[in-house]
Amino acid sequence: MEQITGALIGIALVLSAVFVPMSFMEGSVGIIYRQFSVTIVAAMTLSVAVAIVLTPALCATILRKPVTRQGVAPRATAGFFGWFNRGFDRFQSGYQTRVAGLLHRTGRCMVIYGLLIVGIFCLGRTLPTSFLPDEDQGIMSIMVQLPPGAAMEDTLRVAKEVENYLMEDEKDTVRDCISVLGFSFAGRGQNGAILFVNLREWFERTEKHQAVSALVTRCRERFASITLARLYPSQPPSILELGNASGFDLQLQDVGGIGHEKLLEARNILLGLAAQNPNLMAVRPNGLEDQPQMRVTIDREKAGALGLNLAEVNAALGVVWGSAYTDDFLDRGRVKKVYVQGDASFRMIPEDMDNWHFRNDRGQMVPFSAFATSKWEYASTQLNRYNGLPAMELIGSPAPGQSTGDAMLEMEEMIRNLPPGLGYEWTALSYQERQSGSQTLLLYSLSLLVIFLCLAGLYESWSVPFSVILVVPFGVLGALLAVFLRGFHNDVYFQVGILATIGLSAKNAILIVEFAKDMFDQGVSLSRATVTAARLRLRPILMTSLAFLLGIMPLVFSSGAGSGAQNALGTGIMGGTIFATALGLFYIPVFFVVVMAFFSFKWIKKQEKQDA
Repeated sequence: MEQITGALIGIALVLSAVFVPMSFMEGSVGIIYRQFSVTIVAAMTLSVAVAIVLTPALCATILRKPVTRQGVAPRATAGFFGWFNRGFDRFQSGYQTRVAGLLHRTGRCMVIYGLLIVGIFCLGRTLPTSFLPDEDQGIMSIMVQLPPGAAMEDTLRVAKEVENYLMEDEKDTVRDCISVLGFSFAGRGQNGAILFVNLREWFERTEKHQAVSALVTRCRERFASITLARLYPSQPPSILELGNASGFDLQLQDVGGIGHEKLLEARNILLGLAAQNPNLMAVRPNGLEDQPQMRVTIDREKAGALGLNLAEVNAALGVVWGSAYTDDFLDRGRVKKVYVQGDASFRMIPEDMDNWHFRNDRGQMVPFSAFATSKWEYASTQLNRYNGLPAMELIGSPAPGQSTGDAMLEMEEMIRNLPPGLGYEWTALSYQERQSGSQTLLLYSLSLLVIFLCLAGLYESWSVPFSVILVVPFGVLGALLAVFLRGFHNDVYFQVGILATIGLSAKNAILIVEFAKDMFDQGVSLSRATVTAARLRLRPILMTSLAFLLGIMPLVFSSGAGSGAQNALGTGIMGGTIFATALGLFYIPVFFVVVMAFFSFKWIKKQEKQDA
């Protein structure tokens, strides 16, 4: 306990320093980070308290070796434990020899270390980015959009065709579905509908083709042949409150006052460019298209000359073409409402308006055509604004093999080629993704700074913390490689895994550096103290790393609900743990020797100048 207590305190400080800054992040990313931060810091604090207070007593009570007649506890030489002890002794001896050899080649080791740092930056730039991994939540939606003016019967026919496909051809995946006519995420109208699809339970969907992502892909291919309507299958976002579908969500804004027509033209140009981009898929407007509308223009001067009251004319038009509540009546004990409206046969076509007459102040009936004209025009049925500016919403998905971060960059590049006067804003999940990306560098920098200050205060040295922090890139490299090989993205859960890997890498370094520094302070040579510390701390480093690695393996291979986040988190930690342990065992002694030799040389040169 005299040897290990300082290391335990250092490990607790480092892991807390890594995760505490996470709790101060803002937005939905901060909410996710905060859960990990509070959980891990609380567990680590309790674990260290148990290790310092209770574990020594448990060791003294439980770890009692059998004693022979000579009073010496025998070491296992037979069976599995004997085989393990002999193998570990050979490994430990070879490890000590290799570390001693590397300490004589520190320059070559640092060159290789520099190349690994370059590899980390290159791999980090090529790794696709996203906000959260897609999750199979057992539900999906299909938005149906017919041309403006389409009848409800056409919408119903398309919805029935989609239902038949889902309940017959996809019956092994789909449990049930429901269609809502006249409503969709794009808006309300008889030419729109939406289907909510409920998939079967997880134990019934064991094949890959039964996943929601595979079903969405098949639905896109199947519904592409429907010419009467456009259908957009999509799975919900990982966080249901942040949007209606996974992918990206963009608001194209009129920042220069170019008007609705120019904004619509620019949107159509952007949709055309997106359709030709191989990195994008299913890019579409999320709103109702412009529809033909009849504009009625009332000549106020003629109406006044004819003795008409404009307020009464407007009210009469509202009653005729819309409806108006007038009274209640009793029907078998129940109160029912009375609504007045023009008869359907007299309000079917625009010419019917000329058949309506309005009473003037002299009691005469004046035809509508005497003081009003009408014409057809195309106009928007919605007033779409974002942050106070006229806007049109576009949503879409990245192509297979691409990430949402890549898709967002492609959209931004295409927007730059549009006419001037246009801007854009990311919203929903896309906004959170950009916010998380801007906070990542700050989070990593703050965590490393707090680690450095904690170690500097613990060891009362500005040099020793460098030998601990230098090993962190190995864990980052392992996490990047593991995520890249499994085809995952740089998302929020991967960033949490990076922070956990930073703490694990620092933990391994502390175990060696703590003991080596104590021996060096007692007068042992730097190389001998480092080699001895590496040999004596080999077993606890391997033991804790293997325990940590085995503990996160269920996350790596998990399936079912929430498996996307679990795979992303577990894979990054797995790769980081393997690399931080495998490379750190050999490089931690090198870093300690290089740092101590460098600072000792600087201190000696400073003393010589002062003496002179």
